[in-house]
Amino acid sequence: MPELPEVEVVRHGLQPAVSGATIDAVEVLDERSLKRHDGPAEDFVERLTGARLRGAVRRGKFLWLPIDRAADAPAQALVAHLGMSGQVLLRDPSAEAAALTRIRFALTHPVHGPLRVDFVDQRIFGSMAVDELLPTRDGAAAGYGLPLASIPSQVAHIARDPLDPAFDERLFLRRLAAKRTTIKRALLDQTLISGIGNIYADESLWAARVHYDQPTETLSTRKARELLAEVRIVLRRALEEGGTSFDAQYVNVNGASGYFSHSLRAYGQQGQPCARCERLIVREQFMNRGSHFCPRCQRIR
Repeated sequence: MPELPEVEVVRHGLQPAVSGATIDAVEVLDERSLKRHDGPAEDFVERLTGARLRGAVRRGKFLWLPIDRAADAPAQALVAHLGMSGQVLLRDPSAEAAALTRIRFALTHPVHGPLRVDFVDQRIFGSMAVDELLPTRDGAAAGYGLPLASIPSQVAHIARDPLDPAFDERLFLRRLAAKRTTIKRALLDQTLISGIGNIYADESLWAARVHYDQPTETLSTRKARELLAEVRIVLRRALEEGGTSFDAQYVNVNGASGYFSHSLRAYGQQGQPCARCERLIVREQFMNRGSHFCPRCQRIR
């Protein structure tokens, strides 16, 4: 599933193409991709046709494109969630659409001219929707990309991610200490801290030498701060390398893959020697997925 780095790579690629662009036409090729939209496909098309986009914003794994509005119109945005295999691709208007294209947008940019945005999704776990924008609780910009203190109602429950300038580290540490769970479950809780999925949780825990099943109440403040620092380092490295791509599902807006998979130290490395101690990395079943760790470096304390 795309995590923060993969979604940020998509947002970064979309930003120059959609900022100030007008949606000329919308084609819904598969209505299953509108499962989070409050209304039929005709409503989705009507509300977006002729809309002018302000840019691209991201919080955690969510991406949205705020819409310019008339003075008396409600603030709205086109919200996209990539699910397991969703892709948002920039295409020349004459380019052939991919077989798994679910929604297609024809845009005109004031500088770049006509272009097309395709929402491609193999498993149809992703979605798009037009959603109302609400004021942020803390008054800060809702996410990365635009200085707008408004967030889609479908994203309002999602916590800020650790790379967000408005991320409250003290609040996170207090909430983490108060939870009665294990540390990896806490990292995957998008209402506590967003943008981290299975890959980057495993990588960060390995870097901080913390076992995935360590109870959160036993984690010292010092160790929690160290882990948070490693989370940020891992996410920034992944961003620099364009995210993690294991197959053609995880690509940027131009269809190119990321290269962070070559830098992984724990995730997917079962049977390989630990880069620190050379003990073999193991994989254990965890929440219908796997956890990868070094049994020597990452012991439950």
